[in-house]
Amino acid sequence: MSRTFKHVVLGLAAGIVLVIFLGGFGPAGVSGAPADNAYKQMGVYEEVLQKIQADYVTVPNLHEVTTGALHGLLDSLDSDSAYLTPTEYKEYLARENEGDAQVGLIVSERGGYSTVVSVVPGSPAAKDDIRDGDVILSIDGKSTYEMSVAMVRLLLQGKPGTEVHFQLIRPQRIAPYKITLTRVIEIPPPMTVEEYDKSSILYIKPYALTANRVNEMIARLKAMKQNGNTKVLLDLRDVAQGQEDEGVRLANAFLSSGTLASLHGQTIPTKVFTAKAADFVTSAPLVVLVNHGTSGAAEIVAGAVLDRKRGDVVGDVTFGEGAVTKTFQLPDGAAMILTVGKYETPSGTKIEDSSITPNYLVNESINHYLAEEGELPNNDQKGLQTDDQLNKALSLLKAKSA
Repeated sequence: MSRTFKHVVLGLAAGIVLVIFLGGFGPAGVSGAPADNAYKQMGVYEEVLQKIQADYVTVPNLHEVTTGALHGLLDSLDSDSAYLTPTEYKEYLARENEGDAQVGLIVSERGGYSTVVSVVPGSPAAKDDIRDGDVILSIDGKSTYEMSVAMVRLLLQGKPGTEVHFQLIRPQRIAPYKITLTRVIEIPPPMTVEEYDKSSILYIKPYALTANRVNEMIARLKAMKQNGNTKVLLDLRDVAQGQEDEGVRLANAFLSSGTLASLHGQTIPTKVFTAKAADFVTSAPLVVLVNHGTSGAAEIVAGAVLDRKRGDVVGDVTFGEGAVTKTFQLPDGAAMILTVGKYETPSGTKIEDSSITPNYLVNESINHYLAEEGELPNNDQKGLQTDDQLNKALSLLKAKSA
């Protein structure tokens, strides 16, 4: 199928959109009603299909054309929505109970391919030097191009000790490379706690926002006074594990009132997450570190801190992940995974669509990239320890009054 023809097929999907998202056909006979537009668009879709079948250079397989249109339709919405053919959906269901062992990759979709959002420290992926931003071309020989994120995530998991084979490409490299990882039961690394500026600054890096980890963080925040800590540096770089409600709970530890986040969709009840005074912990000066690997629950924390002007956010633009999905089985055995809700920051920014942009944009240190590519002299120990984002966060906190 030519590139031009693919574009035509994707354009046909517009006729289906109204039928799917308007909940069927509305009242008949009302000029300008949703039904009128839906009928017109479906008529256009039918006419285009007829023209393709009659006049295209070869007689096309209309089943394949329609399948391509449905894939394109769902893929055009966002990275979490997807159309699964009957065969794909059958495999999807079969893999759901394959096992919970992982290789340490948090993934999403960018540019049609599966992309690494972040790598769990200490995981098989981290030990084999897979990095944020690496593009996964294939998993066990299956191309990830136009593969649903849900399916990719299922392919990554399995029984402990089993292997998974990847072909990846890195933005800085020209040629793809292959790697094999062994699945393990993932346990987030222990929370890192350090002190700076004569113990006045409490540095916390949670690695994940699980319920137990948030409990640990809250306990440490409550012990600040007795430990002589008066300011907080929360490092959420590459934090992509955890549930959104845990992100809300952590944000509440820093905000005593007002909106922390919200969840909106056409068919789900709107939820506004409001801070509870009983769950508030500290009003200490706060800086949050983020990067392109900050995703999901961690973005809720950063968004609340930024929008509510509770503190500064330093680093790179975050990944953008904050959706609730639902699976709809279709009559022919196919299925549709559809985003039915998106999380928003207090100001109404959809995290899935816009990510979180720090009020202090600081790129990763050039030394970070040089060291990764083996271009930094081995004796440049000072350079290897440079962290521009961390240094900026510390300078901001040092200037704040406790």
